[in-house]
Amino acid sequence: MLRDLLRESWAALRHNRRSAALTMLGMAWGIATVVLLLAYGNGFGSAISNIFATFGTKTMVLVPGRTSMQAGGQKAGALLQFTMSDVDLLTTNVPQITRITPELGKDCTVQFENRSFTFRASGGYPNTAAIRVLEPAEGRFFGLEEEERRARVVVLGSEAKEKLFSGRRAVGESLRIDGIRFQVIGVLAPKMQESDSDINRILYLPFSTMSELRDTHYIESIWFSYEVEDYQGVERAVRQVMAIPHRFDPADRRALRVYNLMEQVHQFQVIILGLKVLLAFIGSLTLGIGGVGLMNIMLVSVMQRTREVGMLKALGSRRRDIFLQFLAEALIISFLGGILGMVLAYAIALSAGRLTLYSAVAKYAEAGDIRLLIDPGTLLIATLILTGVGLVSGLVPAIRASRLDPIEALRYE
Repeated sequence: MLRDLLRESWAALRHNRRSAALTMLGMAWGIATVVLLLAYGNGFGSAISNIFATFGTKTMVLVPGRTSMQAGGQKAGALLQFTMSDVDLLTTNVPQITRITPELGKDCTVQFENRSFTFRASGGYPNTAAIRVLEPAEGRFFGLEEEERRARVVVLGSEAKEKLFSGRRAVGESLRIDGIRFQVIGVLAPKMQESDSDINRILYLPFSTMSELRDTHYIESIWFSYEVEDYQGVERAVRQVMAIPHRFDPADRRALRVYNLMEQVHQFQVIILGLKVLLAFIGSLTLGIGGVGLMNIMLVSVMQRTREVGMLKALGSRRRDIFLQFLAEALIISFLGGILGMVLAYAIALSAGRLTLYSAVAKYAEAGDIRLLIDPGTLLIATLILTGVGLVSGLVPAIRASRLDPIEALRYE
């Protein structure tokens, strides 16, 4: 029966080729809109993820501040200062931490031959590269052995290398930082950088070597990474551990400033989800317009074929048979239009390429731009929406056709 039903429905569509083709194009445009809007939402989410991944998502930065609450016998306004004992304290008492490094910087005069610039030198452990997602484009990052023997080695940011060495190879060369000779062992790949940022001009040194440039008793910040999903629990544990030796209230957010990148990621995920729902709703409305056109065409078809329906009923066709035939015609138009629309959506997505987003305000930010990403989930959602619209658009004409009185239908002119 299914084969007969499909054959009869296809024959009816071939008889009304022009109207069926135009209706099919309307459905194709509607489903293409749905797919492209969902693909845009996916691309926007991927772009945001790429931006955060450049700086490390599961990363926290601790910066000392001033207390704003009385705690531990101290008045508000006390200044916090980090030392290396705080790094050891966190390593011992917060098991969620996988990598940790102190960070201490200084603006230094950097000289190579007759070129001289002021760049920031940052001292840290060798795992700084993993925590801050620093990828060498040339050479390598410094290791544990160089940290232990206070080696005078330096890794250059991409822009620092260009300014000092232009097109020359930097690895293996020597330069002076505040008059002290250092050997270049690596050059970093460019990172996304906004116009007011100097992230690609930073020079990275072993933390032990920073003692030759400045006093390292107090450190400016502590960076660490973790692998658990409960980033809020990690922050609470850090505040509780640090509150005891520094005598501040763990709830005092001004005493210990915690920059938690996952918190921002979570906020953007909520925004992205809302955007995807909105785009799917807009796409559904657009497809709904095509569905209205399909319904109108099917109602016209019912009117034109009234005598045919009356004859079928007179020959013994049941109401269900008439209903299924007209519904099948609507669904065939919907799904053929859907296939055409998905092909069209793929063609547009491939031809559109990269849509400017973050690269409009940042350098080296092509990964932060939007690409129309059509994934299986997008196609599944689009198919479900298409099925719903096709059913709703086909039900009304099919019900009307099935309820026609055979005597009145045969008398219809």
